[in-house]
Amino acid sequence: MPWRAGPAARATGERPDPYRVWLSEVMLQQTTVAAVKGHFARFTERWPRVEDLAAAEDAEVMAAWAGLGYYARARNLLKCARVVAEAHGGRFPDTREGLIALPGIGPYTAAAIAAIAFDRAEVVVDGNVERVMARLHDVRDPLPGAKGRLTELAARTTPEARPGDYAQAVMDLGATICTPRSPACGICPWRAPCAAREAGVAAELPAKTPKAAKPVRQGVAYLARRGDGAWLLEVREARGLLGGMLGWPGSGWAEEVPEHTPPVEADWRALPAEVRHTFTHFHLRLKLMVAEVGDAVPGRGSFVPLDRFRPADLPTLMRKAYDLARAEWP
Repeated sequence: MPWRAGPAARATGERPDPYRVWLSEVMLQQTTVAAVKGHFARFTERWPRVEDLAAAEDAEVMAAWAGLGYYARARNLLKCARVVAEAHGGRFPDTREGLIALPGIGPYTAAAIAAIAFDRAEVVVDGNVERVMARLHDVRDPLPGAKGRLTELAARTTPEARPGDYAQAVMDLGATICTPRSPACGICPWRAPCAAREAGVAAELPAKTPKAAKPVRQGVAYLARRGDGAWLLEVREARGLLGGMLGWPGSGWAEEVPEHTPPVEADWRALPAEVRHTFTHFHLRLKLMVAEVGDAVPGRGSFVPLDRFRPADLPTLMRKAYDLARAEWP
């Protein structure tokens, strides 16, 4: 992966770049490697050093983050880059304690950066490592309650020598061999000592406490287009879901559509289809209202000229609304 320094490079003295390790770890939170690779390449090409990212405009970074989801990470990314650039001279702290004091860096991310970038013997436990430990030691207590025990077991195997390589190796083992479904036990390097494989229950672990059904929330989005092709957009409030991102003006989201008013006077009409989107804690159903507008001054947002409007800068939910509106309202 592009943020790693492989064994051959390390043998020549090359060390992982803490900036690239940090950036990759933040991007990989709740996001797949496949989704991250392209964004990582674009970020590091545009902002190759933490100082470059720290000097970037908020709107540019939020637009570049579009599609990765969990947008609070992007806001914290900027905060952290600026603290590292201004308070630490562009150098990341090399200990877990120093890293965890930075904005947006929690216990897992601090341990991962300390181990991978600085070879600190920290215990790095993500979902892949939890699964490997649960199977290796046949831990049948369900998650999330079993997290503490699985972390203790992971700590027992974390070595003093090359802890960064070890951390990445166990995460890769879980991602490629000890997978959630149909683990490839026959080619696993830990096949012999694996207690769950011996008991015939590897594919059933780790056990998980059943999740409650996600509630459904409703909302409305207004897509207004001027005769010259400009679209009416707004930057969402910094706090909350999609905070700081570009979006269509609309209502709040609740069990029933909250009271709201259109952002500009127009002959609004409802599209026959709705946007459906799932967040971590709820499903969203978004009704779309569309209108061609003249020169009226909007009460919310501002018109973005067609030559400056890029659908790729929208978060996934808002891009879904745009795609659906374009299909239903050419």
